[in-house]
Amino acid sequence: MKTETTERLIEPYLFFNGRCEEAIELYRKALGAELQMMMRFNESPEPPPPGMLPPGFESKVMHASLQVGSMVLMLSDGCSPGREGFHGFSLSFKVPTEEEAGRVFAALAEGGKVTMPLGRTFWSPCFGMLEDRFGVGWMVTVPSPASP
Repeated sequence: MKTETTERLIEPYLFFNGRCEEAIELYRKALGAELQMMMRFNESPEPPPPGMLPPGFESKVMHASLQVGSMVLMLSDGCSPGREGFHGFSLSFKVPTEEEAGRVFAALAEGGKVTMPLGRTFWSPCFGMLEDRFGVGWMVTVPSPASP
């Protein structure tokens, strides 16, 4: 019996309540992310159901995807302005050098809040945590030489 194998992936999908383009630019600058695609609500081949979009959201981002290293980060403006914040998770971003960690950390922290400054830990020569200006939690780390 032949079985079909499908790669199973978890891909983060973040909603920015009207600030998606700003987030895309931050992540392009801070992480070197590459925009793979972006579609606005008014570009959709099927219009959204009546009343689904708040007024003024017609030209907001319905869906975008960014390539960040070997992973895909999906983003949208969503349909819920006024609902802010991300709670209960952080995105972990590994970089090869302490210099790169400092650059990425500073760029993500601009307008945000540092919750643990970059520094040496028992698991990393350089690790720090922050919330970016959208409230997304980030952990920036340089793997120790013994780490995978």
